[in-house]
Formats: sequence, structure tokens, C-alpha cells
Amino acid sequence: MTRISLGGAVLRGTVSTALMVSLMSASALAEAPVDLSKWSPEYVRSIAGTQDFDTAADCGKVTPLDYKGRLTFWYQGVFEGDPDLLRQYYKDFFETFRKTYPNIQLEEQALTYNDLLDKFRTALLGNAAPMAVRLQILGGTEFAAKGYLQPLKPEDVGYSTEDFWPGALKAVTWDGVSYGIPTNNETMAFIWNADIFKRAGLDPDKAPATWDDVVKYSKQIHDKLGIAGYGLVARKNAGNTPYRFMPQLWAYGGGVFDEATANPTYEEVELNSPQSKAALQASYDMYVRDKSVPVSALTNQQADNQPLFLAGQLGMMISHPSDYNVMLDLQKKATGTDKDKAQTVIDNMRYGLIPTGPDGKRAVVFGGSNIHILKPEYVEGGKVDEPAAKAIICMWTSPEWSLKMAYAGSNPGNLNGFKTKWMKERLDSIKFLDVTTSMLPYGIPFPALPQSPEIMNIIVPDMLQNALTGAMTVDQAADDAAQKVKDLMGGL
Repeated sequence: MTRISLGGAVLRGTVSTALMVSLMSASALAEAPVDLSKWSPEYVRSIAGTQDFDTAADCGKVTPLDYKGRLTFWYQGVFEGDPDLLRQYYKDFFETFRKTYPNIQLEEQALTYNDLLDKFRTALLGNAAPMAVRLQILGGTEFAAKGYLQPLKPEDVGYSTEDFWPGALKAVTWDGVSYGIPTNNETMAFIWNADIFKRAGLDPDKAPATWDDVVKYSKQIHDKLGIAGYGLVARKNAGNTPYRFMPQLWAYGGGVFDEATANPTYEEVELNSPQSKAALQASYDMYVRDKSVPVSALTNQQADNQPLFLAGQLGMMISHPSDYNVMLDLQKKATGTDKDKAQTVIDNMRYGLIPTGPDGKRAVVFGGSNIHILKPEYVEGGKVDEPAAKAIICMWTSPEWSLKMAYAGSNPGNLNGFKTKWMKERLDSIKFLDVTTSMLPYGIPFPALPQSPEIMNIIVPDMLQNALTGAMTVDQAADDAAQKVKDLMGGL
């Protein structure tokens, strides 16, 4: 059996059609502050720097600037793989908030991507959660469905629904109600070392066109140069894994459900479809058959691929535009000959669109983060200072700070952020930013289901691990994962 039915027909369509319909509804096109139908690197450059915004004045209309209150706030902070520039903007944000709202006592806590969801769940069970929280895009629906979050929409903090990507708003909607606001949205791109390509006999100026080419290129690089070809990531319970495997799965025509279609129903599990198995087979071929990826891929995060790439020991990987800045930061810390070698890698760093599947489908995860307000009964002390919470949410989702807080590695959640002077500045200063931004039309949001965190962070990585370690065959690993998703969905 190739698929497990949960009842109902599955609507099918191409990845690109799905996203364009998702992101560019007729109403959004008519009212959005930017013209999504023209979306391209050229259009993004044309609107950058065309409008000024006064964040303090705008947020003062939501919560008066002299408001006196207290706020507890958790958020996903910067991590070891982030560039120094992003660290500075996070510091600037909280300093600016305290100056703008000097009478709000802010108690913020930064948590890592991999720790945030688990610690937040624990806090909720103990009625000790923060008043407001910024979660990765994967988490909001789970907590909304369980009744932990208050309804919250852009209009509640002074903005319009049309100021945000329609696809991003799907991730904060449960049962027809909005429970959060996007802070940033991101898509990644394909990165390669042109010098390694050249020495391996590949065209240094062209990324692999298809995922089948990635498998071939990875083997050729490994066989000729003795280094890893592709930066496979398969760590358990780590967000990096689905962000890099799902584009591969969707490109081959697979999916967890039908999330890559224009109107997903989530009524049929497709993790063990022939297309999904073909994607898993590609990873198996690179790790087991060809041994052309890092042996440490089973425990690697993207932060582990970065030093390998900088050392010239890795030919290709998927990541953010910020990886270029990360390489610059790491190069500054290198010494002696390592510094010169790192500079050579940086000079040969290239970005391109993520490869397609065999049928020409191109896909990338439409990721990002959202910000939410908790219900009082789950908060430590049983009270939520809503004006204080709305003040920080207004500021973070403003055109200015939704851009600055995503400066090096993502995109502003507020579409007006693309029109700020800081967008123009970052386009001029961050190499390859326009390439990753141009991947947005190929983005696919994770299924807007409360079970998505467990599916993406546990079941999908476990499927990879089972196949790559030989604990199961590719067929068995895919069938096992599909059954686990069916059990998870049927248990509600």
C-alpha cells in the first residue's frame, strides 16, 4: 500500500501553483501594501527605501508610551550559528523597547530553537508560562488548538491583515480564529563552493538543476576530492532536519499529507507514497551507498555544516543568506593559513535556487516565527498585562523591527518592511539576499495542524534515521513513519 487514507479525496497540484494561490489571493493582491503578483528580486529592489515609518508613534496608538505595567516574555533567541549582526539587532531591540516604554517592567527570556517548545509545554502544564511568547512557525497551531492562546490578529496591534503574507497567517489560524501575528518569514537557498565544483569537474557557475543531480554531484565531489559533497542534516528532534528534507520530499512529489497542494485537506497520509520513498531513497543513496555526505549527518545541525564548508571540506548545502555573514565572522576569528583558506572559500561561495524534483517541481519550507499572547490561567500569577504584551508585539511586528530582527537571515513578516530604508541597506550589504528572497514564491508552509511539531521534529527525522542507520529499509522506514502519523492523527 502506498498511502494511508484518513477518508476523503486528496486535491493535487504543483508546488509552485500551491504557493502562488496560497500567498496571492485576489483580495490580498488588491489590498496588500506590496504587489505580490510582481514578486521578483527586481521588484523587491524597486520598492526598498520608498517609505518611512515612525514605530514609536504607531505603537503609541496601541499602548500609550507612558503606560505602566509588567511583561514576561519568552522568545527564540540567536544561536551559535547566527551572525554577530543579528545578535546586535536583538540587543538593540530590547534597549529600544525599554527606552520607548520606560514604565513597562520587561522580563524576557531567550531560549534555543530546540529547547523552546519543550520548555514552553512544561511551563503551560504548571501554569507558569510567560504572558507573551514568540514561537517558531511550527508551534502556534498546537497551542491554539489546546486552548492556551488568546485570539490575536494584526488589527489588535495597529496593523492590517493585508500587511502580512496570507500563507503566513494560515500558520496562526485555528478553527477560523487568528491566534498570533507573524514576526518574520523565510525561505532558504542552495549554496555551493565554486572552486570545489571546478576541481571536481563540475560547472562552477551552476547549481545542480535537480535533486537527482545533487546525489550525482555529491558522489563526484566525494570520489574525486575525498570530501563531503552535500551537507545532509538528519538530527533527531531538531528543526534543521525538516527544513532541509521537506524541500526534497516535496520536489519529488511527496508529502506528509497534501500540504503542497493549493487547498490541502490533510485527509490522507502520503509519507509512504512512491514519491516520498524516492526522496528518502536519495538521502539513503548519499549517506549509505555513496558515503558522500558527512558521517556526522545523523547528529549534525546546520551550525555543524558551517565550519566544514568554511574549511573547504563540504561542497553544497541548504541555508539562509546569513550563512555568508557567518562565514565572514568565522573567517575573522581564524589565524594563519586557515584565514587565507577561509577567504578562498568565501570568494567561491555561490547561491542559487533549490533544485527541482524529476518533474520540475521546486519547493522550500515557508518558515518563520509568530508572536502570541497567553490566556491568564496558564500564566504565572494568573494575570496577563495585555497592553504591555501588545506594546512589544506592535514593536516587533512593525515594518522597522520585523525587518531588523530578520536582517541577516530572514524576511520581515510585515510586508511594509520591504519598503523601509533598512531593506535597501540590507540588499546592498548582504550578498545573495535577493536569491533567498526570490525563493519565497516556492515556499510551502508546514501543515497547519497541532500535530505538526511532533510530525516534523520527531517522526520525519526518525524516518531518516531509521533508513540511514539500516534499522529499517527505505520502504519500511517510510511505512513506519506513515503509520505513526496515522496513529497520531487518529488519537485525537
